Amino acid sequence: MATIRDVAREAGVSIATVSRVFNQATLVSEATATHVRGIAARLDYWPNSAARSLITHRTHAIGVLLPDLYGEFFSEVIRGIDLAARAEKYQVLVSSFHDSTETIVSAIRALRGRIDGLIVMVPDAEAHTAIAEFATRFPVVLLNPGATAPECGALSVANYDGAYAAVAHLASLGHRRIGLVRGPVGNLDADERARGWRDALRAAGLEASSALEVAGDFSESAGFQAAASFVHMQPRPSAVFCANDYMAIGLLSALRDAEVRVPQDMAIVGFDDIAIGRYLTPALTTVRVDACLLGERALHQLLPFARSRRPADGQREQLPASLVVRQSCGAPQPALAEPQGGRARRRGHGTAAHHREDRLSANGNGAPA
Repeated sequence: MATIRDVAREAGVSIATVSRVFNQATLVSEATATHVRGIAARLDYWPNSAARSLITHRTHAIGVLLPDLYGEFFSEVIRGIDLAARAEKYQVLVSSFHDSTETIVSAIRALRGRIDGLIVMVPDAEAHTAIAEFATRFPVVLLNPGATAPECGALSVANYDGAYAAVAHLASLGHRRIGLVRGPVGNLDADERARGWRDALRAAGLEASSALEVAGDFSESAGFQAAASFVHMQPRPSAVFCANDYMAIGLLSALRDAEVRVPQDMAIVGFDDIAIGRYLTPALTTVRVDACLLGERALHQLLPFARSRRPADGQREQLPASLVVRQSCGAPQPALAEPQGGRARRRGHGTAAHHREDRLSANGNGAPA
């Protein structure tokens, strides 16, 4: 394997010049840089990033730890981070930990020395404490933490506000018994969405009983299994808020099998606004979260600290959530304008009418705007 000394000797320049070329220093002329890169390509020379990081104390890599890598939400978070990182000439190292604090700690230890900073989604308070201990070694930005940490940056989604807006909208449509499919026990996102459900019901003068709650784990199968509980409740809920879209999709499927019509017999609302939701029949009313923007903002919050090699300063930012009203909640849908030259053709579920949306933003108090 060719070394930096081989490239320098062949190119007739110093080792320092070759180093400057590959570190993109401005002290080298474009002609010299082009000449050195040509020699390096011919010799099949690749800079040793590990050795270079020992000198510069920078790896130009960012670590990302998420509870899971499955599903559109997590892939969109990663996409946002990756797009922003590439624009800044950083690489991204991604791993998952499946809600185990022990696995989180193990993954972070494996990343030490290989990253300039870390973005991690915090599933619970215990993991938050464990992660914060590493924040003195490299900067850390937490996604959706339940508590502030002076040594970490933080970026969250308006989980409470979005859930409140969704349930308040169902109440405004006349629903009096509104069920909930919860997320995993102890999960911070799930807890905030359940709190929004509970407070919106109470604000509308409705029952917020645990008897209306069904356990879930954010999976389609959890939503599918929840259907049996709702169908056999006496009296049956007329609407259900699901803590994420995957559970709402599972619930929709099971209700169809049970010949329970949506939204006529039971209205359904989800959370996240994954792409497939708008193509279901009926299209899924949900709370929109821009997961790609969440990743992008996290990267930009982390970078100044990664470049200066100092701990993050406790900066906090919250992304808004907005209610997207489609057919599954039973709200009246706006009519399509008549095209010139005749009536609009009524076609199947692929028509524009099926995808027509109204948006209700959640304000800072958690109520619909």
